[in-house]
Amino acid sequence: MPLQITAAPIDPALLDLPWHIPLAEWPPERLVALPRGLSRHVVRFVRVGQRVFAVKEASPQLAETEYRLLRELERRGVPTVSAVGVIRGRTTRDGAPIDPVLMTRHLSFSLPYRALFSGQLLPETTNRLLDALVVLLVRLHLAGFYWGDCSLSNTLFRRDAGAFAAYLVDAETGELHPQLSQGQRYYDLDTAHGNVFGELLDLEAGGLLDEATDPYDTSAEVLRRYEGLWAELTGEEQFAAGERYRVDARMRRLNSLGFDVAELQLGTDAEGSRLVLQPKVVDAGHHHRRLRRLTGLDVQENQARRLLNDLDHYRATLAGRGQQHSEVMAAHHWLTEVFEPTVSAIPAHLTSKLEPAEFFHEVLEHRWFMSEAAAKDAGLSGALEDYLDTVLAHKPDEEAVLGIPASALAAPSGGADDVVEQE
Repeated sequence: MPLQITAAPIDPALLDLPWHIPLAEWPPERLVALPRGLSRHVVRFVRVGQRVFAVKEASPQLAETEYRLLRELERRGVPTVSAVGVIRGRTTRDGAPIDPVLMTRHLSFSLPYRALFSGQLLPETTNRLLDALVVLLVRLHLAGFYWGDCSLSNTLFRRDAGAFAAYLVDAETGELHPQLSQGQRYYDLDTAHGNVFGELLDLEAGGLLDEATDPYDTSAEVLRRYEGLWAELTGEEQFAAGERYRVDARMRRLNSLGFDVAELQLGTDAEGSRLVLQPKVVDAGHHHRRLRRLTGLDVQENQARRLLNDLDHYRATLAGRGQQHSEVMAAHHWLTEVFEPTVSAIPAHLTSKLEPAEFFHEVLEHRWFMSEAAAKDAGLSGALEDYLDTVLAHKPDEEAVLGIPASALAAPSGGADDVVEQE
């Protein structure tokens, strides 16, 4: 069977990779060293041209199923890694068959949980990671996706303006449905509880977990937070006819969580004495979509919220000077006069430290701390200069955000039971 590549679009450089060699035996010069996560399959990072990809060996059915699921989830706007293609028909030089591989695009500035849950991780940071995992699971369930293997190992985390954004990595056990039943959701929750508990126990045994973090209580917190968020997004609410303002209040709460409501159901109870409100369809990414509509910037949800706050403050400042601008025009001025000059000030040799939006957020945070210390506004330019000199220049390049060398997170190359590279 000849080599077959399913990809959109197909990069001819893919043909240059050593597909005739099992992935576990690929030569080191073909691989890219990145922080690793746990996987039941052999996974490696490779560079093709200017891009980095994760390559995972799997059975033909699993590779095809996961490719289609990831493509569909991405189309629906769910945070997942981006599926690039499936390579089938692999054989050794002697003609022995080799499992197909699934290729996904490397999610830049992302880290597996083992790089984050460490002895240096503060309890409040653990809470933000749990929130990110819960938001991801809720978004998947709202999209009709039954995960089947929700775990920290199957998730990647990216910094998001002081919080974290979670991305689904492994979808091979997943299923897409028009709508999930309560039983499917609860089974996913039970699985998440068990998996997270086991993963935290593993970290505890390896001395990588903060002593103040209890594995059972932490894993149970995932269930409590999920139930709270799910109820806020989909729960029915009753109020008196004279309390119509609560419709707007509910909408504002959902928007503050980063969700938009495409449709509301508003009716009366059986006695007709109280109004009943229930969100019909809830979509995530409220702030992300507003910022992209105004500026074209494509960033994480909390980053978008932070940037929008600065944009709104900028517009108010212009208004205070007698310069009245529409939201769209003010956004254009903010983008060209504030955001882009700030980001372009990053020296070329430091651009790999942080994403532009995260960099801008940290400069704003630095400005706030400087202003607090000086009891007056430090100004954006002053904060930018000080941040570049005292903070960004000293951020590590090849270490995780918590100062853990990437080499400490790696495992020896080997079979599928090793701790292997995971996108």
